[in-house]
Amino acid sequence: MKILVTGGAGYIGSATAGQLLQAGHRVTVLDDLSRGHREAVPEGAELVVADLADRERLDRLFREAGFDGVMHFAAFIEAGESMKSPEAFFRNNTANALIVLETMLKHGVKKFVFSSTAALFGNPKRTPIEEDDALQPTNAYGESKLLTERMLSWLQRIHGLRYASLRYFNAAGAVSPQHGEAHQPETHLIPRLMLVALGRQPYSEIFGTDYPTPDGTCVRDYIHVSDLAEAHLLALNALEKADKLIYNLGSGKGFSVREVVEGVRRVTGHSIPVKESPRRPGDPAVLIASSEKIRRELNWTPKYPDLESILESAWEWHRNFPNGYAKKSG
Repeated sequence: MKILVTGGAGYIGSATAGQLLQAGHRVTVLDDLSRGHREAVPEGAELVVADLADRERLDRLFREAGFDGVMHFAAFIEAGESMKSPEAFFRNNTANALIVLETMLKHGVKKFVFSSTAALFGNPKRTPIEEDDALQPTNAYGESKLLTERMLSWLQRIHGLRYASLRYFNAAGAVSPQHGEAHQPETHLIPRLMLVALGRQPYSEIFGTDYPTPDGTCVRDYIHVSDLAEAHLLALNALEKADKLIYNLGSGKGFSVREVVEGVRRVTGHSIPVKESPRRPGDPAVLIASSEKIRRELNWTPKYPDLESILESAWEWHRNFPNGYAKKSG
């Protein structure tokens, strides 16, 4: 198939674009490079640098390319930032997604794989979280994704759009020693800890130590980015027969912030100083996924089921690229 990957210069989008190419698909990456990296786009993919809000450019791209499907990763992802500037998240994550969907419908493209999030669930009443649990985001980021999911449901019912919504938990790790996680600024826990180990930062912050968890810090479910990418390909193939797919993606195991810090200390051999700071607005205490549904229905089997292997792959990437994609070390 010929697939458009929006946000394909980003962390998860580029990993998925790489697996699409390996599976024999033709890939066009559309990214404005505001948060993605040209160097992350896998060899063999066509890169189109454009803004999703540019309807004319998007329309021309669809008219010329003849896509069979779209994988949509282009979004702002920082929950804390969404609580300071929610309007930016609704414009980029929700309104721009609608522009993509309208363009798809105009050109008869009916397969859409959506990069969704566990932030839809807010503070869950139970864990592990299942797909039919209540959707009650505690931050604007989660709400921006939930609004898109609601749009998808209506477009499926009224226009026959086939879609998969993949609600993943904490993506982590590196695809290879050459392709990993690099955000500017970096706010994700594991890469922040790696930067401390590299001597790029003096310490890492722990946001909140008074949560109702065993050690007082947030508990999260970590999943390797390559396993996430594989789930996207499985979902794309399943849309040949299915009209609507909704899956949680995670390991089913939770690790507290303090446990992740200890894991990074083991893997890197560095002491990793930390500073305790107040909670960030909108952070749920515990997010752990049940991925039994996608395991059962699509035979998805994570290849990196444990935190240690995820951390080891991340450490190898960060040692090779201490400045992210800006410059390779050595």
